[in-house]
Amino acid sequence: MPEFTRSIFAMHQPAPRKTVLQTILDWSQSRPAWQRDALRRIVTSGTLDPTGVSEILDLCRKEHGVPDIALEAAPLEVGHLPANPGNGSAITLASLSDIVGVNQLAAKQTLPFEQHGLTIIYGPNGAGKSGYGRVLKRACRARKAGEIMPDAFSLSFGAKATASFTIARDGVLQPVLPWKDNATPDEVLSAVSVFDRECGAVHIQDKNEVAFRPFGLDIPDDLAAVCTQLKTLLQAEESQLKALRDPIFDVATWQPATAVGRIMSQLKHDTKLDRLTAMATMTDAELARLQQLTEDLAKNPVEAAAEQRQFADGIVKIVRYLKKVEEAYSDDALQALKDLADDARIKRAAALLSAGTAFKDATFPGVGAEVWRALWESARHYSKHVVQQFPPREGDHCVLCHQPMSADAGARMASFEGFIRNHTEKQATAAEKTYDAALTDFRARHPDIRLIGEIRRRIGIHHPTVAADVLRFMASADLRRLKCLRDIDSTGAMKLSPQVALPEAGLAAIETEVRAYASQLETAADVEGRKILQAEHDELKDRAAAPHLCEIARKEINRLVELDRVAKCITQTSTTPITKLGNELADEIITPRMRDRFQSEIVRLAADKVRVEVVRSGGQYGSPNYQIRLFANAKTKVHLVLSEGEQTCVALAAFLTELATATHKSALIFDDPVTSLDHRWRRKVAQRLVEEAKERQIIVFTHDLVFLNDLNDGAYRQGIPTKMSNLSRGPDGTGIVEDGLPWDHAGVKARVDRLEKDQRAAKALYNANDEDGYRSAAVKLYGHLRATWERALEEIVFAGVLLRHRDYIDTKNLKKVSVLVEADAEVFRAGFKKCSDIIDAHDPSRVRNEVPPPPTEIADDIKTLADWAESLRARQRAIA
Repeated sequence: MPEFTRSIFAMHQPAPRKTVLQTILDWSQSRPAWQRDALRRIVTSGTLDPTGVSEILDLCRKEHGVPDIALEAAPLEVGHLPANPGNGSAITLASLSDIVGVNQLAAKQTLPFEQHGLTIIYGPNGAGKSGYGRVLKRACRARKAGEIMPDAFSLSFGAKATASFTIARDGVLQPVLPWKDNATPDEVLSAVSVFDRECGAVHIQDKNEVAFRPFGLDIPDDLAAVCTQLKTLLQAEESQLKALRDPIFDVATWQPATAVGRIMSQLKHDTKLDRLTAMATMTDAELARLQQLTEDLAKNPVEAAAEQRQFADGIVKIVRYLKKVEEAYSDDALQALKDLADDARIKRAAALLSAGTAFKDATFPGVGAEVWRALWESARHYSKHVVQQFPPREGDHCVLCHQPMSADAGARMASFEGFIRNHTEKQATAAEKTYDAALTDFRARHPDIRLIGEIRRRIGIHHPTVAADVLRFMASADLRRLKCLRDIDSTGAMKLSPQVALPEAGLAAIETEVRAYASQLETAADVEGRKILQAEHDELKDRAAAPHLCEIARKEINRLVELDRVAKCITQTSTTPITKLGNELADEIITPRMRDRFQSEIVRLAADKVRVEVVRSGGQYGSPNYQIRLFANAKTKVHLVLSEGEQTCVALAAFLTELATATHKSALIFDDPVTSLDHRWRRKVAQRLVEEAKERQIIVFTHDLVFLNDLNDGAYRQGIPTKMSNLSRGPDGTGIVEDGLPWDHAGVKARVDRLEKDQRAAKALYNANDEDGYRSAAVKLYGHLRATWERALEEIVFAGVLLRHRDYIDTKNLKKVSVLVEADAEVFRAGFKKCSDIIDAHDPSRVRNEVPPPPTEIADDIKTLADWAESLRARQRAIA
């Protein structure tokens, strides 16, 4: 084809059709991270266990803001999808070796596989078969891969399992592929498919119906199941959070109309509490106002108004009193008193100066001084009392000394009286009287805080600042009084403290406020007026409760935050988008062609024993349901009708139907696919697997010898290359690999090879002069040789016509029996008798102590059997 034509042809080729998993991957790109992580787990490991569901729930919570979750989401990516080697290509397994960290599997074992046909690995219970199966399921991403448990007795307990795979791509061996059990399995190995009973459970649900779920279509189901489980857990959490709502929100202690009440009644997960916190701080005046409103609203409004007016009148009285105090202790008033003191002092000084001149010749000092004047005035008063002239005249008796007055004494007394009546003395005396009267009055009165104490206390309740100003004013006045008294007798100027201003404006404002409040109280006698005061009271009352409500609100918001997160998580658990995806996938996968293929597989496996079909039966959660229904009665519950063997056939048919849609022919592994089934279904399954082995590599693990014989016989008949291995337990552990089957199940040829090895081992004991050891080995060897003669009858003489554990007679080989002649029978009789004589088949005589044949004789006896068998086979082949 020319290059140009080839290019045009390529341009018109339809785009490669996406696989189911690629479609799911593309769909997942727009999904939440936790769903993408869940899809990764489902695709790589199958249905999530409770631990996986719990981790997905944590990822969902983390995605919506729940703190302190260290787990990180690992979304589904291309590398997690099973590999697709390409159209017509195939990945086959050559061997599995060097397994470490898996159960008690022995080290340094190699499990080989037939790449171009059938591999049968036999192992009884406890031989290690399950360990190899788990490695293959994990490495090849089986639906139900399960977990690999390490050897609890190993020094490397807890380390991840490792192994080495030898694989081939389209028959060409590739470099050894190291494998480790981790979250990033090898993509090439994922091309290999695994079927076991767990896998079959995906197709056969032991519930109400038998469901058909091709791989890929069950992924939305599993994701929907995870979402449903999460929704159940989240709804339980939601119920618990709803139950934690504080009962105070059911019977609110606040009023809905107040600022605090509106916040508390409308709390949401995103409510900010700054405003509520600010309202929780109240001034003393606001607290006093609340107390006052509480008291007044409990009274008769008219009486409460009268009390308020009395309070206002008291404020007026305080103002009048304070003004008097202000006036009494003003600079002018105090200076006036000081001026009187200074005037009296000056005039007295002038009088004393005059007295000093008048009494310069006085007998005693101090004549004319204050004390003397007091004595003089007393004498005057006394003279008036006794009706005698004062001062006394010559010849009269002196009222002071009671002596007769001489002329000189009378002259002195007259001089004294003249001084007293002098103008200067009169001025001094008058000034002193004026000052004394003023000082007495000044001392008699002082600022008395008790006079205004009650009113000031009430003012202080609502207006502590004004009350403090009143107190400072009174203290200032009293301090000025004391300083005035201190400095009044000094000749210098008084040193007064500054006068604090009278808080008249503040008091007047309070008076106005109180009278207005009194008017409000009077108005409160009607309903509307009371509502106004009640609203103010409610505002203040709720604000007083705000500190306690703030803590309740914080707890409630935290609860609402968690509820909001849970609600968002629940919203994301909706299965509607998953159901839509499932429907789209179903329409792509469950085509009429696939249903026809399924029906074909059922017929090949069960003939007319299982008359079923695939039908659509509605849907739930992830995708529509496709049910296996009986042709005869669609309403019958199929799981109640089909036996376990029939259900296995259905599961295997579904599995093979899926594989038929793949574009490659990679290996298939079957792990005990017919456990507990009867011989009819064993044979059917064996025939189908042998038939599939013509198209691709088939590996079967089994502990069922009947099934093994059916597989081996079917492969032999079809000419399919077959490799058999057996697993056993030994001192080094389980999973010890040997070619062929165990002795009890091995054929004549394999047994002859084993006998020859045992003969060489016995010869070594003989050469070492170990008589007891050699005798035991020789007797055991002849026991095996005798059993092999018996097996030769079944396998060679009767040419497989009759086989133990087989439920049919192979009549086509009956003609091969005819090659047996009398000589053959004699050789058999002689060889069989010799073995019977040597082994301890009967209790020997105590006097006999037979010596076993030497090694050379044993070798000859083995060769006799081998030659006899080969001779018969050669003659049988000639007949065939």
